Amino acid sequence: MLRIRDLRAGYGATPILFGVSLEVQEGEAVALLGKNGMGKTTLMKTAMGFIKPTGGAIEFEGEDLTRLTPHEIARRGVGFVPENRRIFPGLTVRENLDLGLSALSHRTTALRRERFEGVFQHFPRLRERIDQPAKTLSGGEQQMLAIARVMMAGARLILMDEPTQGLAPALIRHIRDMVRELVRLRVTVLLVEQNARVALSVCDRGYIMEKGAIVFQGTSAELRDSPVTREKLGV
Repeated sequence: MLRIRDLRAGYGATPILFGVSLEVQEGEAVALLGKNGMGKTTLMKTAMGFIKPTGGAIEFEGEDLTRLTPHEIARRGVGFVPENRRIFPGLTVRENLDLGLSALSHRTTALRRERFEGVFQHFPRLRERIDQPAKTLSGGEQQMLAIARVMMAGARLILMDEPTQGLAPALIRHIRDMVRELVRLRVTVLLVEQNARVALSVCDRGYIMEKGAIVFQGTSAELRDSPVTREKLGV
């Protein structure tokens, strides 16, 4: 579904990614692991079109994304849940969810109703808080809202950047369960996480990234058992 080949990118004259290659098959949850500053977020932003690559290719369902804008990529069915969630705190839950529909070229009342009901089925807490400002939600609920918003756009691939960062253990477990629910729904997920234990508990496979390059890959079981994981991630 997603194929990244020999990807190179950076900020201005500063290179960050040095020939990264990875694949995510339809229906998979794949972890991208590594310590801070290793290029994981840069890869996600490049895949989403916020950073233009200096080399390599990014393909989604066989289409080259490298020259498309973030809005055009979202319309292809790719959703991005950034590290800071990027919800609109002064808007209500309903208004934030409505913004997810802005990526669609054709929006109808029936489609809006269908998407809202789908989101509430999986995240009933959002229904309870539908008219609350997003800033009044807990950290876990805000993360739930960020995920639900890309689901409103009908994303078939979701790029998630550090969804458990800064959350209490109980909320981390809740986010873990949300990722499992996405996988159950056959939504494909590329998950960036520093919490390797959480990531490997929900993902099929994973990659370890260091200094802008992939240094190890394998199934979740292989990553859990590998001395490379302990060396690079300290787990």
